[in-house]
Amino acid sequence: MSKTLYSQLNLVRSAPGGLAAGRVLTPVWQRIAGNNEARNATDKHRTWQELLIAGAVQGAILDAVTAAAARTGAVAFEKACVVWPGKN
Repeated sequence: MSKTLYSQLNLVRSAPGGLAAGRVLTPVWQRIAGNNEARNATDKHRTWQELLIAGAVQGAILDAVTAAAARTGAVAFEKACVVWPGKN
């Protein structure tokens, strides 16, 4: 029962995590690219190299934010329900 509740709460947690990752990505990419323009895959003037690097950076940031949010949620769930939601 409690693990089912955790997986439902996990869905609610994932949306803010994605938004946070997007907010982190913009200033990081602006520092990497050296300009104020965000990367855009359909921009004809962007190179493949630039797009692939941007995608890799975006994936790394999203994964890090998702992992941090998942761990924070699991710790809070354990404190509230006295059960670890994942594998022991």
